[in-house]
Amino acid sequence: MASLFDPFTLKDVTLRNRIAASPMCQYSANDGLVNDWHNVHLGSLARGGAGLVLVEATGVSPEGRITPNCVGLWNDEQAAALAPNVQLIKDAGAVPGIQIGHAGRKASANRPWEGDDHIPAGDPRGWETIAPSPIAYGGGLSKVPHEMTKADIERVKQAFVDSAKRALASGFQWLVLHFAHGYLAQSFLSKHSNQRTDEYGGSFENRSRFLLETLKAVRAVWPENLPLAARLGVIEFDGNDEETLGEAIELIKQMKAEGLDFIDVSIGFSLGKADIPWGPAFLGPIAARVRRETALPASTSWYISTPQQAEGLVRDGSVDLVMLARPLLADPHWPYKAATELGVEKPAWILPAPYAHWLNRYRAA
Repeated sequence: MASLFDPFTLKDVTLRNRIAASPMCQYSANDGLVNDWHNVHLGSLARGGAGLVLVEATGVSPEGRITPNCVGLWNDEQAAALAPNVQLIKDAGAVPGIQIGHAGRKASANRPWEGDDHIPAGDPRGWETIAPSPIAYGGGLSKVPHEMTKADIERVKQAFVDSAKRALASGFQWLVLHFAHGYLAQSFLSKHSNQRTDEYGGSFENRSRFLLETLKAVRAVWPENLPLAARLGVIEFDGNDEETLGEAIELIKQMKAEGLDFIDVSIGFSLGKADIPWGPAFLGPIAARVRRETALPASTSWYISTPQQAEGLVRDGSVDLVMLARPLLADPHWPYKAATELGVEKPAWILPAPYAHWLNRYRAA
């Protein structure tokens, strides 16, 4: 029976615990380049004790960014800028990972605190969006995307491959394909956003094709000894949950056959409105089913905030890793707090020496 502070090994990579810093968009890059903000952000998460630190959703092409201020990995300059971040994470004892993706019809948006809506037509900061079908997401993301041609599909698949190569060159050891949250890959899978009549639309087999082809192409360039993961929206909470979840599980099995090593279970977010039952660790039972039926190691996130919740998910076998976002933003040293609350003997790495010296010396103060 595993626990939150047990190591986790996948392929040739070992995490010091089961706590993963989820990829958290900072919307603070310029021209896709990380900067001092990201150095401090990622370094603090690694120093805080997480076993895996994932760089935010990173665009495989300029059009694939969510906002103009998202991180990118479509050129070598961006890869070189990420390399020091990778070293910071490694130096702090964590494993560096990165999530690459394409935002599809949700791209060309303002930052959340600046409207979280599509950049208006005519604004030079924006660009034309692409998607499987010319269907707008809705709400503030009302821009109708350009329907992708076969050439567009091939170009984007190659962009994933090229970004994976750059991620490897930067030193990342854990690669995540962002196939969730209503972004491009999820849009191919979802009936809500894909109304194509060619081999990329219609049947489950056709709607899965882009995801499987992209995965297979990336696996061909990503080393076999390093984990290849995917974040997939397995449920939409749209009234068709059993059908959607069943398709997702079948897709994950096929992805596993093509070389997928790990699955991060999330929500589809293909609809502007869905009856999502927000609550503490509410995706835990769904992740447990996915893990059980696919026989793949898994993680999940969303409203996991207390050490007891995280420990429970790992201990009962629902997940292998717990993805944390807001708890780590509020307190990068959440792992120290968790070990204290759970009564776990604190390992040497739980605090950097300059912190541990003062906290341990004056513990009673």
